[in-house]
Amino acid sequence: MSPIEQACVLGANAGFVFRYSGHKCCAVQLELDYLHRGWREHNSTGTYTRDLHYLEIPLLMHIYFGSERWRGFFNLGPQIGYCIKDGGGKGTQISSDGNEYAPINHRFDWGLATGLGFYYRSRNAGLYQFEARFDYSFGAIFGTQLEDHFAMANPMDLSINLAWMWELKKKKK
Repeated sequence: MSPIEQACVLGANAGFVFRYSGHKCCAVQLELDYLHRGWREHNSTGTYTRDLHYLEIPLLMHIYFGSERWRGFFNLGPQIGYCIKDGGGKGTQISSDGNEYAPINHRFDWGLATGLGFYYRSRNAGLYQFEARFDYSFGAIFGTQLEDHFAMANPMDLSINLAWMWELKKKKK
């Protein structure tokens, strides 16, 4: 049997961001996000793809710097999530001994999220934001006993996000 080549699955994400800035250079950011996660395996016998769909709530410390119009930022904080749909996998199962083809054991997810990016504040059309974010999960989707095939099954995500956000502010009198 030829070796298994693995790859990430490109997926969509969307969400809502609520940010409260009470200081000159930092804020608290709460999000409600939809994420599409998964993986793809391929070898000479076939291809297998697994799709997982999550709702996730990150609570982030948002540190920003720069001018009023152009700002860089750093995000860091915990996140919790729940797998709302397990696609069950499609294609050829590459090996018969792995439990990566079984339904996931644990739908609840928790971990740490960190991001780095910048945004541009336009005069009338909101914020345009670019962020690279890394999420590391402390929860495991499969069993983690020593006899299990995946003794460490922690999902990790790297995402590149483009966002258009609207600011809700009190009008100055």
